[in-house]
Amino acid sequence: MEFDLIERIRARTTVQRADVRLGIGDDAAVLAVAGGHDLVVCTDTLVEGVHFPARTHPADLGWKALAVNLSDLAAMGATPAWATLALTLPVGDAAWVEAFAAGFDALAREHAVALVGGDTTRGPLSVTVTAHGIVPRGAALTRAGACVGDLVFVTGCLGDAAAGLACVLPGHPREAALFAAPAAQREALVARLQRPTPRVAQGMALRGLAHACIDVSDGLVADLAHVCAASGVGAEIDAARLPASSALIDLFDAPERRALQLGGGDDYELCFCVADADADAAIATLARLGGGVTAIGRIVAGGSVRVHDALGHTVAPVRSGWNHFS
Repeated sequence: MEFDLIERIRARTTVQRADVRLGIGDDAAVLAVAGGHDLVVCTDTLVEGVHFPARTHPADLGWKALAVNLSDLAAMGATPAWATLALTLPVGDAAWVEAFAAGFDALAREHAVALVGGDTTRGPLSVTVTAHGIVPRGAALTRAGACVGDLVFVTGCLGDAAAGLACVLPGHPREAALFAAPAAQREALVARLQRPTPRVAQGMALRGLAHACIDVSDGLVADLAHVCAASGVGAEIDAARLPASSALIDLFDAPERRALQLGGGDDYELCFCVADADADAAIATLARLGGGVTAIGRIVAGGSVRVHDALGHTVAPVRSGWNHFS
């Protein structure tokens, strides 16, 4: 059964690359890294009931398992190339695996990512993907490097994924109101939760422009705090400037919306810091790629992230972001 499932995954994931010297079927993959480049590697694990709700459609889970890793590569300015997959299943369900692999492959084809190996085993449902990318030598974006005076930007919109989770979680305090809302708005938010868009092109475009970058996975305040800690700076955020989708605006009032945007997480947008002198170039470059980009604050002296409202009053986020062990 195990090798049958592996074969199903291998057959269903269709991307082939000339730099894969040896892929699925041996003890390890053999990959050719282009000269003058650095290898960028990241790993994420998704566990049922922790990182995704039970009964998540397997195709959505396949997409998201790869997307969260591609988002990490995007935050480093890397070009995705290869991935490995470790899949733990309670039962060897061939139809489930087929659907999962189809979702994984749909995103892999968008970014020319070849699945080159992995493992399957029995146990509680969890998915671990390791993604590999390449970047010109010395050009990787990092969390360190933000400078006092830099502008802080985010791509896309914030808060949608956390709002989408509220739409699918049984027993949520707003369950009845959200169920009564227009289906198209709910579905738009749920789609942002289940099939996030990794900002790969934006990350590559920011090489040489951004002083620091991170993807918003655990929540804006929490993730920007990582940049501040790595860079030895602080940040001030204008809550009124946080970009919001029309669905989020229509279904959640201002305090709820702000809480989701500051601490909700799972958006997989990029948060990055750019010198004032380079801000226009960054905006113009990302505008050509679509998806949106918004200046939300500035890097300051200090060591914390402070949030202000439109009147300049300090805002205390309901929560700063996701903590895996809280």
